[in-house]
Amino acid sequence: MSTATTHSAKEHARSQATLAPAPTAPEGVSELTWAESVPGGSYTTKVLARGTRLRLVDVDGAACANLLLFRVDAPWERLNTADTVKVPWQAYLSAGHPLLSDQGRVLATIVADTSGHHDALCGTTSTATNIAKYGVSGPHSSAPAGRELFTLAAAKHGLEPRDVGPSLSFFHGVTVAADGSLVSTGSAGPGRSVDLLIHLPVIVLLANTAHPLNPSPEYDTTTLDVLAWRAPEELLTLDNTEPEYQRAVQNTENAWKAAQ
Repeated sequence: MSTATTHSAKEHARSQATLAPAPTAPEGVSELTWAESVPGGSYTTKVLARGTRLRLVDVDGAACANLLLFRVDAPWERLNTADTVKVPWQAYLSAGHPLLSDQGRVLATIVADTSGHHDALCGTTSTATNIAKYGVSGPHSSAPAGRELFTLAAAKHGLEPRDVGPSLSFFHGVTVAADGSLVSTGSAGPGRSVDLLIHLPVIVLLANTAHPLNPSPEYDTTTLDVLAWRAPEELLTLDNTEPEYQRAVQNTENAWKAAQ
């Protein structure tokens, strides 16, 4: 298509636009605050309020949702993957697991999980790892790295590349072997989901990119659905009674009340 005139250039630009249908609300939810389908190799970002329930869905079985969280009113406080593993004495993410900040506060809790294949140890891919594996990288290439996409998403909130730290990955499992090596357990299959309940207003960064240990030689990440809705009452019914969790929740509530 020619772009020699303003009209033809406009038509060409419009023809390049892609429109992914937004996912629909789950049963019992009357209004969504976020509904988006994220293709493989893409990213998204949103600011979510306290008491929001965030659902991630691996539609076709090969999504990998890499996640970073930043506190909205104090973005220097952000997801700390080391504490998220260390404080609950658990390296494997599942329902009831808190996602902790570096200040000992709960940014989100995993409240539902039908996948069980997640990773808090490896982080996401980089330019170097993707070039080594796929022969190409770059946010607009056929194999964008997670860190590259996180950098773009972070910039939309005034954050810099140095703010992009270690991330969590959902829908691609990793276990630790007896010799200490990390082993990919892959996906649990299509249609699996994980739900997070947000404890403090957060900036959410999501990059849907191939996991660093993905055994496939092809960059074959598939669609990730993202849905969110208000569920503040659920903050009162969390049933994790572990003392470390309760202490982190108390730290969180103290910070929230002081800021009101």
